[in-house]
Amino acid sequence: MRGLSRRDLLGHMGSGLGVMAMADLLKADGLLKGDQIDINPSAPHAARRPHFAPRARNVVVIFCSGALSHLDSFDYKPELIKRHDTPLPGGDDLVTFQGANGNVHQPLYPFRPRGECGKMTSDLLPNIGELSDDLCYIHSLHTKTATHGPGENCMSTGFILEGFPSMGAWATYGLGSECEDLPAFVAIPDPRGVPQSSINNWGPGFLPAAFQGTPFNAATPVRNIARPGGVSAEKDRATRAYLKELNETHMRRYAGDSELAARIASYEMAARMQLSVPEVTDLSSESKQTREMYGTDDANATKAGFARNCLLARRLIERGVRFVQLFNGAYAMGEGKGNWDGHRQLKTDYDIHGPILDQPAAALIRDLKQRGLLEETLVVLCTEFGRMPTFQAGTQGRDHNPSGFTAVLAGAGVKAPFSYGTTDEFGWKAEENPVSVHDLHATILHLMGLDHKRLTYYHNGLERRLTDVHGEVVRGILRS
Repeated sequence: MRGLSRRDLLGHMGSGLGVMAMADLLKADGLLKGDQIDINPSAPHAARRPHFAPRARNVVVIFCSGALSHLDSFDYKPELIKRHDTPLPGGDDLVTFQGANGNVHQPLYPFRPRGECGKMTSDLLPNIGELSDDLCYIHSLHTKTATHGPGENCMSTGFILEGFPSMGAWATYGLGSECEDLPAFVAIPDPRGVPQSSINNWGPGFLPAAFQGTPFNAATPVRNIARPGGVSAEKDRATRAYLKELNETHMRRYAGDSELAARIASYEMAARMQLSVPEVTDLSSESKQTREMYGTDDANATKAGFARNCLLARRLIERGVRFVQLFNGAYAMGEGKGNWDGHRQLKTDYDIHGPILDQPAAALIRDLKQRGLLEETLVVLCTEFGRMPTFQAGTQGRDHNPSGFTAVLAGAGVKAPFSYGTTDEFGWKAEENPVSVHDLHATILHLMGLDHKRLTYYHNGLERRLTDVHGEVVRGILRS
């Protein structure tokens, strides 16, 4: 095979640069626009028409940071019990993320039939399991990486690299919001801190900054929106009115200055949030029965904090926030200490994490249903990847497994009770009806009335999208 000469290399480079230049010229002439959305800088979150009739008006993503083990929660594999403490077939000399693996290990929590449908789920998350009549399980997810940061990036943005827009940013770019006094996209960090990939999970990437998620939770308010202590409400209103007059005068002189229009819109939203955020984060108006259902006053401070975050998520959805990303688990607390990364002592770690997630998350789904909100709200419980059917050599925990894991959906437009896809008999690899992260993203957008192939943004010579050049809607889980 002939190598590439310097002449060939320069020729190919010249052709590539020519294609890029032509793409920019076509774009400038409006001939390469595709389905890009025209955003009014002065009202970037104005509600926009979907591509087709949506089933979901809102989305809540419950992101379990650290890789929740599907084998100890939702994916029942009797073969693990039958083959307990024997070598994994086909796993000779298997080396995964942290090294060598030991023998197959049975689930660390008993599985039992739940709900009228009899779905087998484990005692790790019994309250969520009891909702199985309302849940859709996807058991055949797979992803591109076995590393936490890139895995979180992939689940939240569709790419393992940083710098790409999050799914909440894409959704609000496509649809805007029907809520005028709260952000269109809210990220609710865990009481223990932020996930490993931090703001990449809710960042705008190359989309306009207006579409990034606004991070706050029930304990930590939005930063920098409170009125300074020495400024009265009357003076604050007068100052804002005068500033608005100056901005409008400037806009008349420099019509078409989109950056100024966007900044004005941002400041005006911040002013409205001075009233709306304290109200939505004040849980005292909730009934005692509701607070007890979520566990907001639980003796376990972390569980109580997460419960308040779940209740906050419901209140945000109730007020029309388009996309809420709710995090369970945090990084930088030590391996498995603050999240689901059970490498060394999975049972000990999960005995702590299970109760923190289970009651509050189940209460959120129940509460949305009893208030009639679940019919138009899609709830997605997911994690960055799964865990191995073996224990790591010399440990009491499971290593990372990108080849097969589970996500749980509820609400708008999805079948329930329903299970879709399978992993193999050991829960190692997706086998029947494999579902990629791109497929999951395409399905979420579809339920929101958005065609993932048409929802694009031109960046660096390419029409970019959440699903890259991949992804198919998982129609097998959709209600007719």
